[in-house]
Amino acid sequence: MTTLVARPLPQQGGLRQRHQLVATAHTRLMVMLLLFAGAVLLVLGRLAVLAVFSGAEAKARVAVLAGRGDIVDRNGAPLARTIDAWTIAVHPKKLMGDKTEIAAKLAALMPDRGDQAWFYAQLTKDVSFTYLQRRASPALVEQVNALGEPAIVFARETQRLYPQSTMAAHALGFLSTDGHGMSGMERVLDERLTNPATSGAPVALSIDTRVQAAMESELGRAMTTFSARGGGGIVLDVATGEVIAMVSLPTFNPNRVGMAGSEELRNITTQSVFELGSTFKPITMATAMDTGVVTSFARRFDATHPLKVGGYTIHDERGDPQRWLNMAETLIYSSNIATARVADEVGPERMQTMFRKLGFDTKPDIELREKGRPLWPTYWARTTTMTTAYGHGIAVTPLHLANAYATLVNGGIWRPTTLLKVAPGHVPEGRRVISEQTSARMRQMLRLIVQRGTGRKGEAPGYRVGGKTGTAEAAVAGGYDRSRNVATFAAAFPMDAPRYVVLAMLDSPLGTKETGGWKTAAWNAAPVVGRTVSRIGAMLGVVPDETRDIDVSDITPTLWDDPSRRPATAGH
Repeated sequence: MTTLVARPLPQQGGLRQRHQLVATAHTRLMVMLLLFAGAVLLVLGRLAVLAVFSGAEAKARVAVLAGRGDIVDRNGAPLARTIDAWTIAVHPKKLMGDKTEIAAKLAALMPDRGDQAWFYAQLTKDVSFTYLQRRASPALVEQVNALGEPAIVFARETQRLYPQSTMAAHALGFLSTDGHGMSGMERVLDERLTNPATSGAPVALSIDTRVQAAMESELGRAMTTFSARGGGGIVLDVATGEVIAMVSLPTFNPNRVGMAGSEELRNITTQSVFELGSTFKPITMATAMDTGVVTSFARRFDATHPLKVGGYTIHDERGDPQRWLNMAETLIYSSNIATARVADEVGPERMQTMFRKLGFDTKPDIELREKGRPLWPTYWARTTTMTTAYGHGIAVTPLHLANAYATLVNGGIWRPTTLLKVAPGHVPEGRRVISEQTSARMRQMLRLIVQRGTGRKGEAPGYRVGGKTGTAEAAVAGGYDRSRNVATFAAAFPMDAPRYVVLAMLDSPLGTKETGGWKTAAWNAAPVVGRTVSRIGAMLGVVPDETRDIDVSDITPTLWDDPSRRPATAGH
């Protein structure tokens, strides 16, 4: 019997091969595990980084705002405060639910924030973090939280609140997303408001919210009535340079600054420059008197016909008076012709010197960064001197003009304007521009303009208002737009002891049926000042008294009672 025996495999070689296969498989498995772990760690690390940096902006903002000081008006009323609030935000890249459905639900809960399309845009942003609502109420937070979307997050953080909404928005300004001042006094005071050493005490502005509200109300009413493009208003303390009210329309809400456009953000009173027309005529008369060019009210200037200088003709807007006018009558009847003749005798050097003393060649002197540079003539020809005398060919801001009128009536001292409350005994010394005697004469003539001239509708019974109207065609590139004008009334009260300048300006007002189609300052800007003074006078401590007035008895005998009469001393 034959037995077959299988040939044995070499044991050592087989074992070695099996070990190698197992080792290789193990190594590959370990590599795969390491790669998977690495990927997991990378994802987790990325998420951690995103979590840290996505909140960095909010944390930085909170850090800045947490210690930001308050801003109050001159009487302590809050204008800007830092408060605790809820925020609703989302991590768009972490959303788990259907974005269209979530957007619809959010729009239903926050309709004032945006529609479904707006919320969908926020949820699909290519960012790791974005805000949906700030200063949210606890009730809203609860409702949004009930949606059950983990990518929507809530947090308590400090917020800048402007409790007066749009009031004095241009004076106050607003903050950037990182909590720093971007404009207005928020920008000017940024370091002071964020410095732990100084932020504990609120900063008092010169603004009086009561006066500000009255000015905004009256100017806004006039803008609507006359369909004006814009408007500016100022109330200025003539003795200290404090801005009691600063109004620029259209305005914006600093609580929702993102909804404002460039026109709303622009401060008309300090940034926009205008040719302010006949409001310059009192400055010309003051220059003539103060320099000794005209020393007598009996002296008259020919306004019988248009004045031709070279190829330029100067005429009076409401028809030629066809008479000779003295200084007071030139202002009462607002004669361009007589004003030009006075300026011609004053000369370019003295006119420029006066304008420079009033700061018309530089940006307005105030803390704000938002300031416009005046348009100063490059060459002072004879016609330049004549036309700038009645406010054409030179452009300044409304604040420039308000400060000039304060100088005319306060005894002749120019002081810088300020939006900070001035403590007693800390009023700037200022610089003398005209003599006290000239200033006294200007108070008389400005009062006569309201009593007998173009400023009649600017009167406020018992407050002895004095001022001058000005209407100029709107300057545009290459010339003037005859369909548009800038209407201004600059005034002060009470003229027997001036305390405040009140200025109102309307950009491109239209005539109405009530005004007979007239769109000049006498019909629109002057009434704004009259109504404003009637509302704010008592607030500012000026007691109305219709039994008092400034003494003009030495001027009235020189005025014509009958416009058809002509003086025997004409031309002298």
